[in-house]
Amino acid sequence: MVQVRLADAGDLHMTWTWARGAQGFGTGYTPGPDVDEAVRALAAELPGGGAEGMRRAFESSALASSEEERRLSRMLAEVLWPPGLTEQIRQVSARLGRPLMRLQPSPRVAQVPWELLAVDGGDSDVRLMDLVDIATTAPASLRRAGATPTGENPGSDAVVLVLDPRVPGFRADSPLGSVLGQPGSDPALLSLVQSRLDAGTVVPSVASPAEAFRRTDLDRDRLGEALRKGARRLMYVGHVSGAPVEGGQSEDVTLHLCCGPQTTGLAEPVRTHRPLSAKDLLLGTLPLRADGVPGAQLWPAPPRVALIACESGGDLRFAESFGLATAMIHNGARLVTATRWVLPTSFAFHRLAGLPESVRPLTEAVVAVDAAHEDHDPVRHLGAWQRQQLDRWRTDGRIEHSPLLWAALTCIVR
Repeated sequence: MVQVRLADAGDLHMTWTWARGAQGFGTGYTPGPDVDEAVRALAAELPGGGAEGMRRAFESSALASSEEERRLSRMLAEVLWPPGLTEQIRQVSARLGRPLMRLQPSPRVAQVPWELLAVDGGDSDVRLMDLVDIATTAPASLRRAGATPTGENPGSDAVVLVLDPRVPGFRADSPLGSVLGQPGSDPALLSLVQSRLDAGTVVPSVASPAEAFRRTDLDRDRLGEALRKGARRLMYVGHVSGAPVEGGQSEDVTLHLCCGPQTTGLAEPVRTHRPLSAKDLLLGTLPLRADGVPGAQLWPAPPRVALIACESGGDLRFAESFGLATAMIHNGARLVTATRWVLPTSFAFHRLAGLPESVRPLTEAVVAVDAAHEDHDPVRHLGAWQRQQLDRWRTDGRIEHSPLLWAALTCIVR
């Protein structure tokens, strides 16, 4: 295993240390102006919020063109990645097999899809993910809550599924509407829920797989009740609203459940809905009343959490990271799969890229994350699926295999 740490100090500084059977270390350095230029070039190619931002991603983004994407990944590697570390990775791999890289990004480069970096230079298309499995490391300052409860039933086999909940006051075709489409219309998603039913307990309980989607009763109280009873996994697929990085308040990022405006919480209502903020997950009701309860006791996180939503891992872009992914780790999670940027839905692929309705890239990503979280090594499992997507992208360059969607996913670990 190699631990890589990056730090912003005007320029970008990198250190790495090998462990678990391998020895060695190294340092890297990139001048600040070069880093800023590379980061701006990447940001210009990422999907943006709103209809126009997503349309631009499909029509002109480098991530939607295999040739342009290779050029972008080569440029990022030339600026951000030290060739000496690539050579060490090859040496360790030859002796010990594929290594694990735990990479702790600095805020400035937190959106970089490290897996995509074309690390050999020239005309080679060897990517970093071809050589290593990559996990993102949460900030070193992050600590788990001192008294995080394990739930009433810590050995529970329950999987908590929050799949496209209805947000009060927002129609299915609105900005906070459906991300997965009509309930019961996607065979792969129905099969996912059925497989979890066959393997154990799905919470909240459902009589049929279709009932797991677009629920109207999954508010923060219902979620907290389920988590306090004990669970081994939580999967959320829905909407996350980010906070502006320039504001510095990562705790203001919000997750959208079925909470009405009268729900107790620290975020301001949006129409007839009060979102669940990272601040809620961290502080609970402590700021609201004298007998308040910490967030880790109200919403204890199971060992594995998936947050498949726009910029659900965006808190790593802040100097002080207190967003949803880090809040889940603070509340007990050991691993959180989250996203670096705004995710296109399958409907966006249909409408903007002309794909048939039978092709559902977001569904494929959800199924892949679910399978990874069932595996004993979720980082390696998800990485293997991402390499399959990359191989398809190299072979046919089809938009449904582009990194627009799958390269946003990363596993964040303590």
